[in-house]
Amino acid sequence: MSGTGEAMTAAWASLRALPHHTLADLFAGQADRPAVMTRRIAWPVEPGSAAEAGMLVDFSKTHLGDEALAAFEALTEAAGFGAARNALFGGGIVNPTEGRAATHGALRGSGTDAQVEEAEALLARMGMLVEAIHEGALGEVKHCIAIGIGGSALGPALAIDALTRDLALVDVHVVSNIDGLALEAAFRACDPQTTLIALASKTFTTTETMTNAESALKWLADNGVDDPGGRVIALTAAPDKAVEWGVDETRVLPFPESVGGRYSLFSSIGFPVALAIGMDEFRHMLAGAKAVDDHFRAAEGRANAPLLAAYADQYYTRLRGCQTRAVFAYDERLKLLPDYLQQLEMESNGKSVTASGAPVDGPTAPVTWGGVGTDAQHAVFQLLHQGTHLIPVDFIASIAPGDDLDPAHHRILLMNCLAQGAALMAGKTSDDPARAYAGDRPSTTFLVDDCDAAAFGALIAFHEHRTFANAVLMGINPFDQFGVELGKAIAKQIESGQGDFDPSTKALMEAAGLG
Repeated sequence: MSGTGEAMTAAWASLRALPHHTLADLFAGQADRPAVMTRRIAWPVEPGSAAEAGMLVDFSKTHLGDEALAAFEALTEAAGFGAARNALFGGGIVNPTEGRAATHGALRGSGTDAQVEEAEALLARMGMLVEAIHEGALGEVKHCIAIGIGGSALGPALAIDALTRDLALVDVHVVSNIDGLALEAAFRACDPQTTLIALASKTFTTTETMTNAESALKWLADNGVDDPGGRVIALTAAPDKAVEWGVDETRVLPFPESVGGRYSLFSSIGFPVALAIGMDEFRHMLAGAKAVDDHFRAAEGRANAPLLAAYADQYYTRLRGCQTRAVFAYDERLKLLPDYLQQLEMESNGKSVTASGAPVDGPTAPVTWGGVGTDAQHAVFQLLHQGTHLIPVDFIASIAPGDDLDPAHHRILLMNCLAQGAALMAGKTSDDPARAYAGDRPSTTFLVDDCDAAAFGALIAFHEHRTFANAVLMGINPFDQFGVELGKAIAKQIESGQGDFDPSTKALMEAAGLG
């Protein structure tokens, strides 16, 4: 984002000139490769505690050798990564097309003093409201329907699904789709007399969100709730618009305009998460994220785990022509993680111009996709092992089980996770071509000590920084998303009947009853 074009061009030319080594050759030439290519990020089990938990990331099964790593470190310098990272945490303009900083790090204590102070004040305000609700200040609250879309829904949905398997203080249902079936499903699961509506919209103008909100208020009124508006909590960067819409200012939880939607989970957008798990657990989530922030800020080059992940991403996308990256969580609690990462990575880095507006000189974000193990092994792994595509894979697992059943369940789960990475790398020869495996297929493995709130926060922050690092290495802006606007504008033209549409769209409008 702040690098010079000539230096970056030269760095990429050096990278493209490197030979491609097989994984077998890399392991044969580096006896201590697993140790050299593994990173661990740790955090206190409790604030002030000497006991630590953490996350291990093993990059040894990627094709990154010393030559490639040295070349990527040269690219890092040419791209101005250090300055870009300083700008990110120092409140500089890292979103040049909109003239904004990106202050999501400050939400967990990583930013300028002023940004962190503001974030702590907003967190305290949210905490007071959460605790008041838990203590009955708004009457009996058993359910919450959280309405949002994009970053206002994907992060909360993932966090609630991951962290409330054992206990939810409030039963939260996240609704994003404008399809009324989604909202009706939430209605059926909730008692209107004990339900809050958490309305999340950065601008408080999002069509899908505001339409769903109106229907939710009607549902409350139709079911005998005297003051439906009094059940609404607004989560927004436009508090004045929320008050204008009818939400009492005491139930408006703002977040800074400089926090992008897909980076907003740790802001008041996380209110439904805090309502479900409690503020103590929410703060544990912040602490895990802060540990990754601290590592990302301090570590240089290949020692920096999110940056090393970006090296692997760039290697496979730009040097090996890989168009997709697969993510498989071997933990039921993280089954929504691929959905979350799709937005984070593809909306951030799915660009065709650099931060200065010039055409990019290579592919940007790969298509992120995935599933949950071991289900995916019986669905898509055939292609990974024997298909013609080279697809880098991320495996994510927890060392501690999340269930109380026979330990055999978790042991089999972990064995399968590790076996898949080993099989992708090793392959297998056979006289029967249909039973032959090419091998030399890459993977990265994430192992958290336990899939608790802190580890969850660490995983999210890791991928935020991985996304940012990728953007810097490509010289693009990860913080705007103008590509989502055109379809919205055309939808409004269809609604108004003002657009000049192609014959196909006109015929479809007529068939759908929109003509």
